[in-house]
Amino acid sequence: MPRNLDLTALRAFVAVADMGGVTRAATMLNLTQSAVSMQLKRLEESLALPLLDRSGRTIGLTPSGERLLGYARRMLKLNDDVFAEMTDSGFEGVLTIGVPHDIVYPAIPRVLKSFAADFPRMRVQLLSSWTLRLKELFDEGRCDMILTTEDHVDPGGETLCEKRMLWYGAPAGTAWQKRPLPLASEPHCQFRKTMHKSLDAAGIAWEMAVDSDSTRTVEATVAADFAIIAQIEGTASPQLEEVPHGGALPQMGLKLINLYVSNVGSDPVRDSLADIVRGAYGAPRLALTG
Repeated sequence: MPRNLDLTALRAFVAVADMGGVTRAATMLNLTQSAVSMQLKRLEESLALPLLDRSGRTIGLTPSGERLLGYARRMLKLNDDVFAEMTDSGFEGVLTIGVPHDIVYPAIPRVLKSFAADFPRMRVQLLSSWTLRLKELFDEGRCDMILTTEDHVDPGGETLCEKRMLWYGAPAGTAWQKRPLPLASEPHCQFRKTMHKSLDAAGIAWEMAVDSDSTRTVEATVAADFAIIAQIEGTASPQLEEVPHGGALPQMGLKLINLYVSNVGSDPVRDSLADIVRGAYGAPRLALTG
């Protein structure tokens, strides 16, 4: 007798795999954590296989879960494609989201993939720029929503999470030990003033060793150990690593990742994308210590 997999449970499973945990998956799916957990349990029971590795601090996939993930994605895509083609509710159009380049990874690829699964006829245009420019575009009505990195949140925005600002440099690099301290930055980077202000307060001499409009140029120079850079925790390029300064460099405090959405509640598709973004970036707020 043929058995059928529950697509709702499969969707919960894929969401947990993509978002890295039940809490963010529940936010993305607009469900409670207990509902998502129940669906995962039901899926594991129906297959009589452990799909999730819950032994660590974060949820991972077991070998069986890795095997299922590809099938689950294809099943959900086929379901969503059929539903969009056979009903009158297949939304079409374009949404524009602006994101500072330094927080695109790792969250935005997951956001776009999840949204495309829910709304296959919709297209998302991604604009990457610095925060001040993105806010200008939003005010001009050229973005449906934007993410920003700021010290505060303006009216109409919401703070998704707080992240520490950290010093990054080349692996095993020594540039951080030089004086004046060589810094790298783009002219419009929001973190430029943060670097300068924290170093001035600590009495550490610095110089701009790299001042370029090209993000790749800045990162390449830092990776070559010619300078160091300030980045939000967890967003630095894989070719860079946190500087192990042991307190020799000052703390730079916290930065807010804020979300601004135009005409909240007037467009269910735009609101759905905003919910996925909230799930991808939402995290407990950090307390600055040390």
